[in-house]
Formats: sequence, structure tokens, C-alpha cells
Amino acid sequence: MASTLVKIERTPIRVPASGGYLGADLTLPEGATGLVVFAHGSGSSRYSPRNRHVAEVLNKGLVGTILADLLTKEEEAEDLQTAGLRFNIRLLARRLISITDWVGGQDKLNTLGLGYFGASTGAAAALAAAAERPRVVRAVVSRGGRPDLACAQLGAVCAPCLFIVGAADPVVLNLNRAAIAELPAATERRIEIIPGATHLFEEPGALDEVADVALDWFQRHLRGGTT
Repeated sequence: MASTLVKIERTPIRVPASGGYLGADLTLPEGATGLVVFAHGSGSSRYSPRNRHVAEVLNKGLVGTILADLLTKEEEAEDLQTAGLRFNIRLLARRLISITDWVGGQDKLNTLGLGYFGASTGAAAALAAAAERPRVVRAVVSRGGRPDLACAQLGAVCAPCLFIVGAADPVVLNLNRAAIAELPAATERRIEIIPGATHLFEEPGALDEVADVALDWFQRHLRGGTT
């Protein structure tokens, strides 16, 4: 049986934030059941090939995506020299909240259930932002993340959280397990360990597994739109 082609609309956008504008790519499949904002970390931008691969899988599964730079162009230039801003979780979370609030003002988007996908330090920013917008953010997925860097906000996270870690990434695996224990007892959480995978999930098939489990998580938790 031939597969059904999904009609997908791609739009470059600029989101106002403190300090300037954030460049972003909005991708919206026809009949989208949710929208996921990607939070990049450790110096990567919206052009991260790993996150774009995951986003493509989400799009084919009828989940819209926003891949945004959480730093302005000037800040990116500074970060290339100092590598300091990529670890400024407070700043990254504020930028993610700016994007979230922008989505809330868009008639075409604000009826979709909203989730975050965070990688590396971006996962900490996603959790911190989810704690600030508990009535808006319906799901969080962390890929090889550093949720421990959001330690002060973990106790206020209400959204269901999925933590994806490579089995061959023991330090990050232990950091994730410790951070998960800090979530409220009522918060749904799961850790998914990808066999043989290292921190960047560069092993054959590893990133596909990441995308598949992330898609399942978002499809289950983002359906039904806003509450």
C-alpha cells in the first residue's frame, strides 16, 4: 500500500525577545495534532542536524515544530568566543518562554497542544520554562539532556517528562536519574535508555529510536489542544 503524503507548510519566522529577535523555522503539517518547540543547547542552533532529523519525524507524525535560535546573532558571536551563554539556563528559559508566549498570540497555533524538546543544556531550559508555564506546556522530552542544571525549577514541573539517554553515556544517565527524583511525585515521567548509544546518538539507528519514542510521547500528550 502506498504511503499517504503529508502536506507540510514551512515558514521562517522572527520572534521578539529581550535583546532583539530570535530566528526560527516553523513547520506545520496539515491536520497537526500538536506543536513542539525545540530548545537547542551547548552551542548548537536551529540548524542542528540531529534536532532537524527528529523534527522531520515529528512532522511526518502530524506534529508541528518550531526550531528556534535561543540566542540573538550578537549573542551567538559572543558565545562562540566565551562559550558562556550556552550554559545560562535562566536566559535560555526566558527565550523559550518568549517563543511560548508568541505562539499563544497566533490564532493558527494557539489551539495546538504545546510541548518542548530539549537537547543538552536546552533540556534544562525546557524544564525551567515548563515550570514557568504549567498551564500551557503539556509535555517535555529531553535528549541527552542536563536536567540537573534546572535543579531549582524541577520541583515545579507539572508536564509529563520523557528523558532519553544513551546507555553508553553513564555520566549523563546518572545526572538524569538524580534529576528525575526531584520532580513532583504526581508528575508523569519516564527514562528511555537507547542501547549502545553515546551522548550524541551518532550510532546507526540510535537517532531514529530517539525520534520514534519522542513522537509517541508527544502524540499521546499533545492531542486535544489547549485546556
